[in-house]
Amino acid sequence: MGRIIAIANQKGGVGKTTTSINLSAALAERGQKVLIIDMDPQGNSTSGYGVEKGKVNTIYDLLINDVNIRECIYKGVCENVDIVTSTVDLAGAEIEMLEIERHEFILKKKLIPIENEYDYIIIDCPPSLNLLTVNALTTANSVIVPIQCEFYAMEGLTQLMHTIQLVQKKLNPSLELEGVVFTMFDARTNLSQQVVDSVKQYLKDRVYDTIIPRNVRLAEAPSHGMSILEYEPHSAGAEAYRKLADEVMKY
Repeated sequence: MGRIIAIANQKGGVGKTTTSINLSAALAERGQKVLIIDMDPQGNSTSGYGVEKGKVNTIYDLLINDVNIRECIYKGVCENVDIVTSTVDLAGAEIEMLEIERHEFILKKKLIPIENEYDYIIIDCPPSLNLLTVNALTTANSVIVPIQCEFYAMEGLTQLMHTIQLVQKKLNPSLELEGVVFTMFDARTNLSQQVVDSVKQYLKDRVYDTIIPRNVRLAEAPSHGMSILEYEPHSAGAEAYRKLADEVMKY
């Protein structure tokens, strides 16, 4: 069975989608077969891989309209990477999900038919601790938490850790914190290093060695519908995500 990894942080703008897209591409470059599930109503993983929204069945159709998972997979956004897309329709899904029995387990149940067909299933979570995120955490084996190297990073991390512990206790005892990955690191500032030091002191060995730098090419790649490995394969951002993929594969 493949590994299911949720990329989660309730704070927006910390690099969840950037990590989902580029970690997936780096794992695929290593010969792994990857499925991305875009659980964010903003659909940034969808557009970041250049998929036109509304062309295929989406995660909303999977969760609400009782569509089969195989009918929702958009094949080959790049070599070895498929995606289940998202649109703004997903924003209202939470209310509809509440009417479904065992609504915390909808995604988990839906993925059963294909979970052995991929080496990795990467779930790009929304920037909130809502029912969509709970579904992702209930489905996942582990969580990767991207943290931007900025002042309020620890505050958000503490809240997320509490949510992960609640899900472990109530819904998914086997869920693990796989690790924290620092994003948008600026070596020119003392603050970035202070955030890294604080989080390492708090989480000890559950922090990846790889640090994702603040990088112009990383920011540009989604507007071209490409991962950084396709857009600028020799950039610092591409090399960082290759290193992160190597760490994830060792887990």
